[in-house]
Amino acid sequence: MTMRYLFLFLVALLAQRSSAFCGFYVARADATLFNDRSEVILVRDGQRTIVTMSNDFQGDVKDFAMVVPVPVVLRQQDIRIVDRRVFGMLDAYSSPRLVEYHDENPCYPQVLYDSVQEESLMRVPTANASRMKAEAKDLGVTIEAQYAVGEYDILILSATESTGLKQWLIQNGYRIPDTAHEVLDPYIRSNLKFFVVKVDVSRLQLTGSNLLRPIQIRYDSHKFMLPIRLGMANSKGSQDMVVYAFTRTGRVECVNYRTVKVPTDRNIPLFVKQKFGPFYKDLFARAHRREGRNVVFLEYAWNVTPSFGGMKCDPCVGPPPMPREFAEAGVDWGGQNGGGGQVFFTRLHVRYGREKFPQDLVFQVTPNTEHFQARYVLTNPATGDLSCASGQDYLEELYYRRHRELEELQALTGWDITKRQGYLKEVGDRLPAERRNSLPEWNLPLGPNDGGGTGPGTPGTQWPLALGTLLFVLLLLYRLRNAVAHR
Repeated sequence: MTMRYLFLFLVALLAQRSSAFCGFYVARADATLFNDRSEVILVRDGQRTIVTMSNDFQGDVKDFAMVVPVPVVLRQQDIRIVDRRVFGMLDAYSSPRLVEYHDENPCYPQVLYDSVQEESLMRVPTANASRMKAEAKDLGVTIEAQYAVGEYDILILSATESTGLKQWLIQNGYRIPDTAHEVLDPYIRSNLKFFVVKVDVSRLQLTGSNLLRPIQIRYDSHKFMLPIRLGMANSKGSQDMVVYAFTRTGRVECVNYRTVKVPTDRNIPLFVKQKFGPFYKDLFARAHRREGRNVVFLEYAWNVTPSFGGMKCDPCVGPPPMPREFAEAGVDWGGQNGGGGQVFFTRLHVRYGREKFPQDLVFQVTPNTEHFQARYVLTNPATGDLSCASGQDYLEELYYRRHRELEELQALTGWDITKRQGYLKEVGDRLPAERRNSLPEWNLPLGPNDGGGTGPGTPGTQWPLALGTLLFVLLLLYRLRNAVAHR
């Protein structure tokens, strides 16, 4: 049974409900699209950091364990269980979004209106405590603190060397990767502590659910970082992590890796409406490769202060967080009794692996309050009679626009668009013959690095030309040979 270490930091904030301007939500690309993923709520306020960790652990909960480096020994009041739904709320509200617009009929102009308590048990376990401490001391491990929080048994450990820590964890029933000591050692040398979690199955049953609830911790430290190296210890490849970050000031950005905006505000074909999930997965993968596989992507950034005027998104793909969600996520200044102050929400998405991310993520709070969102646009054609001169001009422009949309789709995702001639033809067929015949015959390209297609530039379409060239050369050699023979 495998076990996945997940480190997710998210900051929750309150936003007012608002309608999108001239558009409405069609679909969103949420965090569940990505496998081997983790989500984190990260709140930074001065030197205070509040981290809420969720996970997508699959398997017997008896095999679950989580080890998180922390800078200080946490007190029991610094650890709590939160409602899982806060992650769903923040994900839905900040997800990449698809917006839909409608063209007006130029023959009949008209105005279109679019619309669109925690109750964990807090007690200190005492069973076998003396034995555990004695065994730990022999291996250079110190049990700094020991708590029971909800369904979790929690230890705060320090260690003098990684091999002893690994051995102690294994002896006490923590299933960890064979290579764990390699990634534990740098944290030990940095004098960090270890927040270690297991599940008490009997207490989990009292919750009435088999799902593990998120854990939230808070501490003061000048370091603003996210430890991802432990998460690579038993990973077979890359992993996706979504960070929901909240501050009083502005965007959260990565210091030791580039923070890059994901491609946004692109006009794409209408048929993507039914395939928005696969579309965004392929868009992200292509952008990830293009940027060298070692960047952190920005997917959303917005001032969501309740008193901030205007929209908090365009369009909004889910209901805004409410005061309870703010409180759950640790934004203690963002609720109704929080005392006011600006709340800025940043959503970051990183795909990381050992080769390209040798360091933990280090963040900074910036004064940058520029709004940003991953947003993709569908524009429906005008309906009704388009036989007037303006309507015919509109159809011709629509034909060119659709070609640009197909090219954009190919550039963003690498999808094969050679079989999408019908997307152009259905517009061209609505034009009279003289106009239709004057339209260019588009040769829809397939990118050279995308494979799997049959468009120009791919091996599948080059063989007729190659075969023709070969036959021509053979014929020329044959004639030359005959000419020489008859001299």
